[in-house]
This record gives sequence, structure tokens and C-alpha cells, in this order.
Amino acid sequence: MIEDDYELSQILTEYLNKFDIDVIDAEEPYIGLSLLTQHKFDLIILDLTLPGIDGLEVIPKIRKNSSIPIIVSSARDDITDKVIALERGADDYMPKPYDPRELVTRIKTILRRVQKSSEEPRKKSLFELNYEARNIVFQNKLLELTAAEFDILSMLIKHKNSAVSREQLLYESEHIDDNSSIKNIDVMISRIRHKLSNIDKENSYIKPVRGVGYLLTEKV
Repeated sequence: MIEDDYELSQILTEYLNKFDIDVIDAEEPYIGLSLLTQHKFDLIILDLTLPGIDGLEVIPKIRKNSSIPIIVSSARDDITDKVIALERGADDYMPKPYDPRELVTRIKTILRRVQKSSEEPRKKSLFELNYEARNIVFQNKLLELTAAEFDILSMLIKHKNSAVSREQLLYESEHIDDNSSIKNIDVMISRIRHKLSNIDKENSYIKPVRGVGYLLTEKV
């Protein structure tokens, strides 16, 4: 649990312990992120108003290396915060105050869903993304990508089957100048498509979404 309100975290911890849910508390977000590399957790309870870094910024840092379920527990009940949290990868959002019994129910519901999903056989993805090595394998073949092309394709893979706007591809890329034209995205998409077609000439995996941007799908 990443929660800077010590009294609340102790109350929730003691309550969850009654249901055989063991909790490790972290008052600082960076301590919580560090703990993720040291222990295997089943779920994270994350506050948003934290010292040093906002909880909304913590979510993508977690998602960069982990698919662990995240329940946001926050006094901020603005719909914008909720939408952003869910878009960035949170699994649930609970505005404070709430009854701890509801928290227990939501934890168990999410863990049941995760367990069921892990038991189902998974079809191997055509795209294998490795952030640390900064490479992407397509149909078991390593793609030769520029830094900007890696940024774009990795975002499309991360949001697979969902439309990603040209603006998002431009401004969230680490290796594209913010002053670049939106048309540059179309040029780089064309280059990525060409590299994919060198491996698979029969299918197109990056689809244009009119008025928005692009969508990556493995369904052809």
C-alpha cells in the first residue's frame, strides 16, 4: 500500500489482516516503487496525493515493468482523475471515504479475475516488446528500428486494439522533437509498416483511425 496518511494506512492494514490479506506499507512513492523490485506482490493500493510525485505519475512507472493490479484509493473524486488513472493502467478507483469492507470485496474480486486469467492458456503475441533492451521482436524476428520508431511502435503495442492519437504519439515520444509536424508521425508509421511488411507481406497490422491516429491489432 502506497499511502502517506500513516493513521489511515494502519487502520486499513489491521482491517485487511483480519481477512488474511498481508500488507506492506510505504509512505513515500519511491519507496513503494523500490519495494516492487524486492518483493512479489499480488496487488497495489495507491493513493494519489503523495509527497514528491503525484500518484497519477506513479501508475505508468509501475506499468512500465509490471502488470500487477492497482486499486487507486484517493480523496480526489474528480472524474478527470478517475479517467486518467484508469487510462494509465489502474484496475479500480475508490474515492475516500469508503467502507473497508468494500475494499476487501474489490481486492478479492480483482485477484479472482487475475487468477482465472493466469490459468487460461495464452496465445503468444506476434509482437514482443522489451523496454529495457529497447527492442521489438515481430513474428520471432528482431525489427531494426530508430529510437523514434521504437517509441511509436511500443506505444501502439502498449495500447493494442485501441486508437492512439497522432498527438499522443508525437508528444509522448522521448525521441521526437515536440516542435515536429504531426505529418512526421505519418511518415514514421509508413516506415514501420514497411519494416513489418518485409516480414509479413500478406497482412497489415497498423490501421489508420480517421480523425484520430492509428491502431495496432493482431487480428487480420
